[in-house]
Amino acid sequence: MEKSIDRDAKPFGTATAKDMELDDVNTTHIAPKFQGTEEDKVHMKTLGRQQETQRVFTFVTMLGMCLGAGNALIMAETFAIITNGGTAGLFWGFLIVFGGFLFVYASIAELSSMAATASGQYHWVSEHAPPWAQRYLSYITGWLCIAGWQGGVTGIGMLVATIIQGLIILNNPNYVPQGWHGTLLTIGIVLFCVLFNTYGARRLPLVEGSLAVLHFGGMFVILVILWTLAPRNNAHDAFLQINNGGGWPSDGLSLLVGLYPLTVSLNGFDSQVHMSEETKDATRAMPRSIMWAAYINGFLGFLMAITMMFTLGDLDEILLTPTGYPFIQVFFNVTNSNVGTTLMTVIMILPLVGSVIACVATASRQVWSFARDEGVPFSASVAHVSPRWSIPINAILISLVICVLLALINIGSAVALNAVLALGTGSILASYLICISAIALKRITGPPLPPRQWSLGKWGLPINLVAICWLVPIFVLIQIPGVTPTTAATMNFSSLLIGSVVVFATLYWFVKGRRVYVSPKERLHRELESM
Repeated sequence: MEKSIDRDAKPFGTATAKDMELDDVNTTHIAPKFQGTEEDKVHMKTLGRQQETQRVFTFVTMLGMCLGAGNALIMAETFAIITNGGTAGLFWGFLIVFGGFLFVYASIAELSSMAATASGQYHWVSEHAPPWAQRYLSYITGWLCIAGWQGGVTGIGMLVATIIQGLIILNNPNYVPQGWHGTLLTIGIVLFCVLFNTYGARRLPLVEGSLAVLHFGGMFVILVILWTLAPRNNAHDAFLQINNGGGWPSDGLSLLVGLYPLTVSLNGFDSQVHMSEETKDATRAMPRSIMWAAYINGFLGFLMAITMMFTLGDLDEILLTPTGYPFIQVFFNVTNSNVGTTLMTVIMILPLVGSVIACVATASRQVWSFARDEGVPFSASVAHVSPRWSIPINAILISLVICVLLALINIGSAVALNAVLALGTGSILASYLICISAIALKRITGPPLPPRQWSLGKWGLPINLVAICWLVPIFVLIQIPGVTPTTAATMNFSSLLIGSVVVFATLYWFVKGRRVYVSPKERLHRELESM
C-alpha cells in the first residue's frame, strides 16, 4: 500500500480482506471467540480501530436491549401528553412521531452499516461532512451525544425515582415527597445500574433480553386488565377530543406541544450503535436491530396508546392525582386495590430500570469512544479499558458522577426531571440532524458512498431529506414550555442546556480541542500512512 494517501480518495468501508491482512489487526488481549467474525476484524481495521472490548452481543440480544421501554415511557408521560393534546393528541401525535422517526432510523441504520463503531454520530459526521467543517462538526456532535446519553441516564433514573415516590404516596397518603428523596432514589437506581454494567457486564445481553420478555408478558396482563375492567371512552371523544390544558391560543398548537413527550418515548435507538464494537457481525446486526426495534416499539406503543385512549376515564380526575402520575391513578381506578396497583406499576418500572442499565452502557461507550479520539479532558484515563473485564470502567464511573451532579438539581428545582429529559432528548435529536444532513449533502455533492450491507438504494436521498424536514420542526417544538404563561417553575430549559453544551464544547475546542482532537477520518489516514 502506498505511503502517501489522498485524504479524500477513499471513504470508510472500502477496504477488504484483500487490501489488508487480517494478521495486522491488533486485537490486543481479546480472546479469539470474542473478536467477532472475520468481517468484524476487517471492518475494525478499515475504521482504524483496535478491538478493545469483547463482542458478546448478537442481533437478537441487541434487539432485546432496546425493547420494552417505549410504551412504559408513554404511560409515564401521560400527564404531559394529556395536558397538551388529550386523547386525540395521543393517537394522532403518536402516528406523526412514529412516522417521522422511521425515516430518521432508516437513515441511522444505513450509516451504521457503513461504519459500525461505538463513535456513532460523530464518526459519521467526520466521514461525510464537508472537509472544511468535518473536524469541528464532528467534535460538537461528539459532545452532543455525550450530553444526550448522560441526560438519558439521569432523566430515566429520575423518572423511576418519582414513580416510586408516587407508589409511596398511594400506599401512605401522609407521605410528603421531598426533592432530596428523589435525588437519593435516582442516585441509588443509577448506582445499581452502574454496578450491573461492571460486575454483571458479561450477563448484560441475557438480562436485558429477560427483562424484555418479562415486560412483554406483564404488558399483556396490563392490557387485558384495562380492556376488561376499565370504563370505556366513546370513539368520537377518543379520536377527536383535544385537551388544551397548557393554555395555548389554539388547540392545534397545544397538540404540537404535546408531541414532545411522545418524542421522548421513541427517541434513542442509536443506543445500539454505540455497542456495535461489542456485537458480532455488526455491520449486518446494527441496521437490522435498529429497524426492528423501531417497528416493535412502535407497534407496542401504538397498542398502549389505543388502550389509554379508551380506558383513561375522567381526565380531570387522573390529572389531579396525588401520586403525580395519571397512569397510577388509572390502575387504582380499575383495580380499587393498592396491592394490585403497585404490582401493575412495578411491571412498568422494570423496563425503565432496564432502560437505565442500557443507557449507562451506551453513555459510557460514547464517552469512552470520544476520549480515545482525544475529545474530552483527561482522555488517556477516560479511554482506559480494563484488561480484566474488557469494559471502559472509568467511563462508566464518569457516568455515575455526572448523574450525581445532575440529580442534585432535583433538590432545589421542581422542574429538574423535565430539564434533564429535555437535555437528553434535544441533544440526541441534534446529533441525528447533523449526521443525516452530512450524508444527504454528500449524496448530492460528494463521491460515491462506501459499500454497505444495508442500503437505502435510490431512496436514500428522499428518506434523508424527509428525516431532516421532520427533525427540524420537532427540535424546535421540544424547546417550547408545556404551559403558558411561563414561570420559572414551568420553564423549558432545553434550549439553555443544549446551548450551554455547544458553548462549552466550542470554548474547549478553541482552548485545547482543536490541537489534540483526532477525528475518526484523520485517525484512519494516520493508520494507513503508517503501514
